[in-house]
This record gives sequence, C-alpha cells and structure tokens, in this order.
Amino acid sequence: MLEARDRDRPADTDDRHRPAPMLEQPPRPAPPSVMVIFGASGDLTRRKLVPALHNLRRGGLLPDEFAVLGVARQPFTDDDFRKRISEQLADSNEPGDPACREWILQRSFYLGGDIEQPGIYEQIKKRLAEMDAEFKTGGNYLYYLAVAPALFAPVVQHLGEAGLIEQADGHWRRVVIEKPFGVDLASARALNHDIAQVLAESQTYRIDHYLGKETVQNILAFRFGNGVFEPIWNRRYIDHVQITASETVGIEQRGGYYDKSGALRDMVPNHLFQLISLTAMEPPSSFDANAVRDEQAKVLRAIEPCTPEEVLRRTVRGQYGAGVVNGENRKAYRSEDNVPPDSHTETFVALKLYVDNWRWADVPFYLRTGKALPKRETTITIQFKRPPFLLFRDTPVEQLDPNRLVLHIQPDEGISLSFGAKLPGPQLRLGNVDMSFDYADYFGTAPSTGYERLLYDCMTGDATLFQRSDMVEAGWTIVEPILDVWKALPARDFPNYAAGSWGPREASELVVRSGRQWFDGTVVGDTPLHPKTRD
Repeated sequence: MLEARDRDRPADTDDRHRPAPMLEQPPRPAPPSVMVIFGASGDLTRRKLVPALHNLRRGGLLPDEFAVLGVARQPFTDDDFRKRISEQLADSNEPGDPACREWILQRSFYLGGDIEQPGIYEQIKKRLAEMDAEFKTGGNYLYYLAVAPALFAPVVQHLGEAGLIEQADGHWRRVVIEKPFGVDLASARALNHDIAQVLAESQTYRIDHYLGKETVQNILAFRFGNGVFEPIWNRRYIDHVQITASETVGIEQRGGYYDKSGALRDMVPNHLFQLISLTAMEPPSSFDANAVRDEQAKVLRAIEPCTPEEVLRRTVRGQYGAGVVNGENRKAYRSEDNVPPDSHTETFVALKLYVDNWRWADVPFYLRTGKALPKRETTITIQFKRPPFLLFRDTPVEQLDPNRLVLHIQPDEGISLSFGAKLPGPQLRLGNVDMSFDYADYFGTAPSTGYERLLYDCMTGDATLFQRSDMVEAGWTIVEPILDVWKALPARDFPNYAAGSWGPREASELVVRSGRQWFDGTVVGDTPLHPKTRD
C-alpha cells in the first residue's frame, strides 16, 4: 500500500507521470499575399525588409503564393529592382541562401512614380491584378509605408480612393505604418483621425521593430508562465525598475530629421513606453491581440503626467559634445551635418515616472536613452528590495546587495538574475552570483533583422505586437508636458556630456537623490546615496 504522503502527492512529481516533451510543430506559412513597399528604394527596405523576407522564406514562413511590388519615385525597371534586391541580400550580415534569393527575385516587381499623385494608384491596382493571376495571391495585400511621416495619411487616402483597401470575398488588406506616429499629441490625434476615415483599426499595423526582439516577446511568457516570478512582480517586492536604451553611434546621416525630433520624440513614446507597458501590465484574459493591448493601454493611462515643477525634478536632457567612443574620436552633435551650430535638440533623455495603480504604487520607473554613449545595449532591470539586515549584524557582512533581474534585449538577447551566496571559507561572507542564459546558447541562432516576426504577424493578422490608436495617444499625453516645459525653457548648458560618457551629471543625480544608482554603476563622483524619497 501507498503511504498517505504518497497517495496525496501530485502525479506530475513522479517521473513515470511526467508529460512527454512537446514535439516541435512545423512552421505554418503565412497566407498568400502581395507585399507592396512604398519607398522601396530607401534604406529601410535595403537594410531590414528585404533581408527579413529572405529569412522568412528560408524559415518556411512564406508561401509559394507570394510576391513583392516595390513603389518609389526612381524610374527603375523590374530588372533594376531585382538587381538592387540581389545586392541588398549580398550586403546583409547574414549568409544568404541562393535558392531563397532566387525565389524572391522571381517574385519582385517595381513601379516608378509619384505616390502623392492619384494616377499611380490605378497603375498599382492593375499590377496587383496581374500578380494575383500569376502567383495566385488571392487579393491579399500588405502595404508597407516606408516613407516620410508626412506621406502616411495621403498614401492611405489615395489607397482608399483607388479601392485598394476594401476587403471582400474573404481577402484582406492591411497597412503597416512606421514610426514616428505624430510629433506631439495633436498631430498623433490628427493622424489617427485621418487614417480612421479609410482604415479600420484591425487593418492598421503601427510597427515598432523593438517588439521584434525575442526577449521583448518573451516578457509576457516569462512573467505569466513562471510561478516563481509572478507572485513577486509588484510593489511589495520590487524597489524600482530601470529601462536603458543606449547607443554608441551619433546621428549618422540623419541630422535633418533628428534635429527636428530629438531623443524624447524619437524613442520614448514608442520604444520605451512599449517596454514599460509590457513590464508593468496586468495579466490579460488571453493572448488575444486586443486583450493584451487593453492591459498595455491601462498602464500608459496610469502613468502620471508630470506637472511643470515635476518636469524640472524628474526629467533630464542632454546633448553630446566631442569625445571618444570605443577608442574613436566623435565630434560634437552641433558639428554634425545638417545640425545648426546653436541647436537645443536633446540627444539624451532620462526620466523618472510612476505608474499610479495598486500593483506599482510608489515604485519609480527610471528611463534613459541617448546617443554617443559608452555601450550599445537595451535592458530592463528589475531591482528587488533588500531583505532585513538584522540576521547579519554580528557577521563580517557589511551590506546586502539587492537581487536584480535583467532582461537583455539587444545586442545580446537573454535574461540574467543576480543573488547573494556564501563565499567558501570559515567566515560568513556573501558574494554575488549571476545566473544567466542567452537565446543563442540555449536555442541556437537564426538570422534576424528584428522584422521577421512582425512582418509574419502582419500577414497572419496578429496585431498583438503593434500599437493601437489609444496607446499612441496615451503615450503622447505623458510626453506632452515635458515637451512644453523644454520648449518654454531651452537648455542653456548644451553640450553637457562628452561623447563616450553615460550622459550629463544630472542623470546620475536623478537616481542618487533617491538612494539608488544606475545599474551600470555610474554615480556622481563620490556623492553619498540619500534616503529614498518619492522625488
């Protein structure tokens, strides 16, 4: 007979009753479609879209019933366009597959003309009908707007007028829109309004390539699929959260665009707020796209917009001067091409925000992003509260370091956890231990631009990783008060950090005055940590 403790033990603790390992399911190709790329001669198409399509085909995720129509001003022929695609694939970092490259070339076509004029859309309509007949694509069209933001609404309007958006007889029509989605709250609302006159929200895919990263996609699975972490993912156990998106490069050849945008507009309402919402959201009722985005929107609406006084205390802006990054001299931002010599545009931003809900009350979220910094990385750091020190008062242990969980998003994708352990020896001494994994070691590497998953989701109709209109407006609602104060009080100390440093001194002070410091350890000289305060 089994003893009572054996009878009461769950069956899955017995090796004989453990489920067999799941067999890997073969990939399900996307449905037949034509991908129309507006701005097909541009840099985004060259660096990201064409290599992503190649990788999708190599991974078995593009069907035979697929084709590409490039549209741009340049008077290319189909052969010219195919030659460019072949060169683009040859120049990509990942080794190509000759069969996949040839497959894409055979399905690539081009139409030159002015996309601001209605006439070209009738030509597009005719070419799409021909491609439907040749490749059996079923009238399914994915329009990718790799064009200037000022053209988003006009292109959508022309597509609607030409009857290229209508969905009937089982076929679908979707439009992918790149960032920036507006430059402030008013422009975002106006763009949402104009697009909604033509497209249903279910047809609109506002893309953010950060969400194509494996670690970002894994946040929900990690949080909600592990009983170890979900119970402690709240204000009782978490001291604060840091999100860093740092770049070693300057503005490269984007001076004209960047000086009108700046780091705040360029990174915060899209990339960083998406990371905040996934980190802080409540469990959705399912992984349905709208269920997930409902919870993300709730987080953004719960972030307290700063008053003008709080903007001065909780935000930091910086602009890089001359310096050295990774051993190479970097000139000052104001010396970059197409940048005014007296520019007040910020290249660095640090923010302290609060999510005003039950789970996150009084837990600060520190965000920072910038150009010309020492390291290229995007990380989310969850710092847990320290345990009471009482037990260690009469031991050589001088302090207890906090436990940290770090989600590494780029360039190396993985997760690490640090905790204290006793060092070998007769005395009680503690040392930090790191447990970590990265995707390359555990699951192998697959060629990726960050766009593969997002393009596949567009084709299959999964909008989970794309911003909804209310999310866009909620993000700009948070950013708007900061923009207003910075516009009213232009920075007088620019440039205020050297290229190759971790930003201006005030960025360290932002966390130090609350008794904390940035995860990379940067502090203001030997400034002592102050008792923790809300501000």
